[in-house]
Amino acid sequence: MTLTINGESHEFGPDLTVPALLEHLGLQSKPVVIEHNETALSPSDFKTCPLADGDCLEIITIAAGG
Repeated sequence: MTLTINGESHEFGPDLTVPALLEHLGLQSKPVVIEHNETALSPSDFKTCPLADGDCLEIITIAAGG
């Protein structure tokens, strides 16, 4: 399956989930905001949101600073 993540095309195997994608990207333990096909996801939606070939995602990590 091909996903566009933050404007770049990436290839993945079938049946990828949002939590598995975050783990693959090394973001599983970081606070993130995800937009899936121009719709913002709440963290509670991550496990139930299906990913399909051609989907577009924007993933933003949240960082605190001072």
